[in-house]
Amino acid sequence: MKNIHHMLEDIRQEILLTAFLTGRKTLSPEVMEAIRDVPREQFVDPGMISLAFDNGPLPIGYGQTISQPFIVALMTDLLAIQPTDAILEIGTGSGYQTAILSLLAARVYTLEVIEDLSLEAADRFKKLAYQNIHARVGNGYEGWPEQAPYDGIIVTAAAPYVPDALIDQLKAGGRLVIPLGRPFGHQELIVLEKRAKGPHKISKILDVAFVPLVDHPKKWH
Repeated sequence: MKNIHHMLEDIRQEILLTAFLTGRKTLSPEVMEAIRDVPREQFVDPGMISLAFDNGPLPIGYGQTISQPFIVALMTDLLAIQPTDAILEIGTGSGYQTAILSLLAARVYTLEVIEDLSLEAADRFKKLAYQNIHARVGNGYEGWPEQAPYDGIIVTAAAPYVPDALIDQLKAGGRLVIPLGRPFGHQELIVLEKRAKGPHKISKILDVAFVPLVDHPKKWH
């Protein structure tokens, strides 16, 4: 079974291998410390604990996944989070990405369209004493307008377009990190930097593969 140190080294190696695409040869020390400090094994199904530190995605039920550590680390770094920031996460999943954000930001608001996943993640946050996370069930395409504006927004599933509601809820100067593309087709990770005037700056980072961003609740049996 791999441990956290092997996982961190895998992330460092993949950052180097993709530097020609991402423009990043390293990630911030704060992001790597957060990755080190969040117990990933607590956010995977019990039957997959032996795979928790592998650098790959894992299923978490309901057709959803926990993203590979490299992608979690990269997307977090792309947000450029400051300690006073309020961050919106679309797609709580098992809560792993959420927990990492909570170690870097002042407040994290996280939406999950699948109620069972949201409730399970909330239980994990309570058990692990993450106190600055606010979770609820909701449609990610609509965001969480009551708590806006946000310093950064991260979307952990692929959308066919950037939802207008998310841009509206982002502060000028803030960053939106989102995978764009069709379900199980070509997808690109992009960063949108919101400008007060004129067109927003959009940077394409690298090709990715995410589950689709669901725009309505499903009934799971």
